[in-house]
Amino acid sequence: MAAKVHVRSNSFPSRTHPVTIDVEEHLLRIQSSEAASTSSSSVSSVSQKLGSLKDLHDSISDWLQLSQTQHALSNQINRKSLECLLDGSLVALDVCGTLQDIVSQMKGCIQELESSFRRKRAVNLSLASEVESYFCSRKKIKKLASKTLSSLKRMEKQNDLKNDSLEDEAALNLLRQVHLANISVFESFLCFLSRPHMRSSSWPLVSKVMWTKRVSSGASEANEAEELDINLLSLKSSKVQNIQACDVLKLAGALESGIGEIEDALDCIFRCLVKTRVSLLNIISS
Repeated sequence: MAAKVHVRSNSFPSRTHPVTIDVEEHLLRIQSSEAASTSSSSVSSVSQKLGSLKDLHDSISDWLQLSQTQHALSNQINRKSLECLLDGSLVALDVCGTLQDIVSQMKGCIQELESSFRRKRAVNLSLASEVESYFCSRKKIKKLASKTLSSLKRMEKQNDLKNDSLEDEAALNLLRQVHLANISVFESFLCFLSRPHMRSSSWPLVSKVMWTKRVSSGASEANEAEELDINLLSLKSSKVQNIQACDVLKLAGALESGIGEIEDALDCIFRCLVKTRVSLLNIISS
């Protein structure tokens, strides 16, 4: 389960700066999005969450330039807490960088699948080896995503960023909520990537059919990547491959487009995280 984001409505005085209000509103949107999430997030929902996180960091960039923010964070009393937040920013950067690598790999294996399908479909050759190659790549991606998710959860248990104090500056508590928003959205994406899927060769065909029917009945809604898996398995076991190959190409194209949007959002978030870290370093060294 993704880390929960808690936003305090009384974090700041009654005359709160509009930029601070903007930050808190973005945090609330992310919190609402996570609360409404199901176990079967789609590519579009992941993209929306990352877009919301990007908007949050855009507002944080402006917030860190406020004199009242810099004054509160530069207080020597808050130095230890701010250093802890800086450590947290490194975690966020590291995870975001890993997600960028994973997305790049996923996009590459989809493009390779599309390319090989177009070549072999034209001469009516078997596509079994291409299906196996794709599933092999997917397995590696899922393994990396699962490993990253486990590491992230361990790091969260070890640090004390969740243990905010009522005595701390409101600015520090707000930064903690931003950190938790980072982790929450990243965990959601990693859960999406690491969901277990059907093995391409060792499952009996009847099991695959039953799994497909269970998905169709709504017992476990498949996301876009899993829909592609289902069609690839069906294609592999079917003699009528040309028509189904067209369906696979459509699904792969849609998935590639969605992954491209996620890739763009992660690039923006990574740059924002770097900018935020630089701002915090400047404040702590002032």
